[in-house]
Amino acid sequence: MTQTATTSVIAGPQLDDGSDQKRGGFFGARRAVFLLGALFLVSLIAQVDRMLPFILAEAIKAELLLSDTQIGLITGIAFAVCYALLSLPMARLADQGSPRAVLLGCTMIWSAMTALGGMATGFATLAASRFGVALGEAGAIPSSHAIIARRIRPERRGLALGIFSMGIPLGTMIGFGAGGALGEAYGWRFVLLGAGAIGAIIGIIAFVAAGSERRPVRAKDTSAFGMSSRALLALPAFRAILIAAVSIGFASAPFYAFAATFLIRTHALTATQAGLAFGLLQGGLGIVGTLLGGRGFDAAVRAGGSSLLRAPALAFMVATITTIAALFAPHHVVSIALLTPAMFAFAFTLPYAFGAAHKVAGAGHEAIASSLSLIASGLLGPALGPLLVGAISDRMTEIGVANGLSVALLIVPIGCAATAIACLSVNRRISEAAGR
Repeated sequence: MTQTATTSVIAGPQLDDGSDQKRGGFFGARRAVFLLGALFLVSLIAQVDRMLPFILAEAIKAELLLSDTQIGLITGIAFAVCYALLSLPMARLADQGSPRAVLLGCTMIWSAMTALGGMATGFATLAASRFGVALGEAGAIPSSHAIIARRIRPERRGLALGIFSMGIPLGTMIGFGAGGALGEAYGWRFVLLGAGAIGAIIGIIAFVAAGSERRPVRAKDTSAFGMSSRALLALPAFRAILIAAVSIGFASAPFYAFAATFLIRTHALTATQAGLAFGLLQGGLGIVGTLLGGRGFDAAVRAGGSSLLRAPALAFMVATITTIAALFAPHHVVSIALLTPAMFAFAFTLPYAFGAAHKVAGAGHEAIASSLSLIASGLLGPALGPLLVGAISDRMTEIGVANGLSVALLIVPIGCAATAIACLSVNRRISEAAGR
């Protein structure tokens, strides 16, 4: 059975049959390159704007007289909850209407709010600006994925998702590196104002690059986005994808929240040394991982069958073993080296995860599939994972465990192992739905 047929069986009568030929409008090579370049910049600047408050936090705290708790509320749970709640409505707009218009509107909103954050006078105004950033960014990835699905041919879609996803690790690296340097040189307000202006320009470029469009041809659907979400959640394969996404969140969020602190506390590295090591590795492995993941997903689709997520499962199996070893390695060089497979696995899996979600959901439902996946990976894990690591670490210290943070960070390899199992479960569900 071909992959297209597999998708049709999975999607069922309530969703599209997955036939991309109905939609038309695929770009040629030159226009596809222009489009993917523009969308990559959208992904990058979105991640930069999200990371800036972390690196600028000390300067913001000092000027606005904020507490650590207030900074945590602005950058942590509040942002994640707002982002998650608004992602589905934005995705529905992208699926049912014009994804390029949704992307332009979202880019303008988060860019304006980033800039307004540079004029904040206190906690309330800064919090309001970050809520606005969450509102805008909630629709950026789903609408971008919808544009990719409508404009990039199926055989190149995994690579396209990989190029788009590459903006996440590079945006993180630039946000921390350039944001910190510019903040020290010109002040945090200048950085936020400048990032907002750049984001608005990139949004306009992406709008032009997407070209004029027509809505995809599919079965008439006038239901609310909640009904579309329930239709997807009724699919066993899609539920398995969401479980994998939740597992990734529980593995990656504590990893990035505490890995640098682990190196500083356990191996006596300075903050600069730890930050430089992770910044460079995150950027380099992010580029390699997302591109290889995109090419790998394309190859898996061309090969047919139902083992789309076999490679990510293997990557997370390796990451499980090496991360455990890294937490108890005697030397910082060995520890950092053993942490790299996990960093690679996080980036490598992005194109696979989104690509598999799109295939299962069917044509015309790509944005909402991305939105649900983002909610699964970006809500529970980031909100609860670091909190659990911190609580366990404190408790280990209270009872006299010398390396309490290392023990607490075992949540990361547990999350990696759960992700590997969930990826294999997705393959099994796809096979069952296809009647193999």
